[in-house]
Amino acid sequence: MLTSDTYYMRLALRLAAKGTGWVSPNPMVGAVVVQEGQIVGRGYHRAYGRPHAEVEALKQAGAAARGADLYVTLEPCNHQGRTPPCTQAVLNAGIRRVVIATQDPNPRVNGGGAEFLQNQGLQVEIGLLAAEARRLNAAWFHWVETGFPFVIAKAACSLDGKIATVTGESQWLTGEKARSFGHQLRHQVDAILVGVGTVIADDPQLTMRLRKRTTENRKTKTENRFKDPIRIVLDSRLRLSLDARLLHLDSPAPTWVVCTPAAPRDQIKALKDLGADVLVMPADANGIVALHPLMEELGERRVQSLLVEGGAETLGSFFDQRLVDQFYFFYAPKILGGKTAPGILAGAGVKHLGNALQAKEMSVKKLGPDLLVSGYF
Repeated sequence: MLTSDTYYMRLALRLAAKGTGWVSPNPMVGAVVVQEGQIVGRGYHRAYGRPHAEVEALKQAGAAARGADLYVTLEPCNHQGRTPPCTQAVLNAGIRRVVIATQDPNPRVNGGGAEFLQNQGLQVEIGLLAAEARRLNAAWFHWVETGFPFVIAKAACSLDGKIATVTGESQWLTGEKARSFGHQLRHQVDAILVGVGTVIADDPQLTMRLRKRTTENRKTKTENRFKDPIRIVLDSRLRLSLDARLLHLDSPAPTWVVCTPAAPRDQIKALKDLGADVLVMPADANGIVALHPLMEELGERRVQSLLVEGGAETLGSFFDQRLVDQFYFFYAPKILGGKTAPGILAGAGVKHLGNALQAKEMSVKKLGPDLLVSGYF
């Protein structure tokens, strides 16, 4: 049986999730104001630079916030950023009790917000649904605590693990619902990464192509309610064609091409002339882009979440180096066979079962005719 505190915090978490894809590099946060058992204010962080969840909820509550309880999914900030400190707004509103799901690991907050409110005489409780709150903002927590992006591996394959036929045909393995889910993932992340082999083979756009249908004056229209991620191409020696579609898109999101110092200077200039950002990164022992320095660079560029879509060599490298945090594998009800047909992962792999990556918190979901298997490492 849910306690009232748990009920209100679950509501705050659902509100927080509405900010998915829009708030980075901030975390998703939801807040609920309750006065004598009645919800008088709700709010969530809608987008980076917009008011924080607490401020929205308190504004909606108005005078009813005085003496009320505030449920918030993350410790209120106690510093001036793009918006004023939320702790001062809580104090000014006359809140008597603050229930916080989890502490903020950001060194600028990290207990300071809760401590400030306690010192001002408010009752502060921390830890209700903490695991759920951390899972909601898994990418943000990972980035704050490690400096690296939270890496999500995505692949679509046949039941026997093949991503294409022996002749290289791959479109479309999965159905419309699975592809729609994949596009939702693109909206949720900061950046999407593929190897240059995928670009050469498929010439993808790497954009988020879902549109939301709305009805106005009995007329149905579509509008873009989603965002494109930053497009990143691993291309150690810059084999990317200057005619590739992802270099000629009408998209607010940039394209970054990652190469090594061995890449031709004239090709670097040509890509920059087309508007791409070229990142020259160290090479590993095989002469290809070293992934750990790249992850550090992306973290410094405030890329919190990175969706790696392929191909098999690129995915294999991320798994080999234990850089994958979460995975989404889509299985179509097809058997392709063929020992030369590519599988989900290439790379070096593991020599012994004892060294295998062990997935946890796995789930299986049916999307049309396809199966989605997801989990964490």
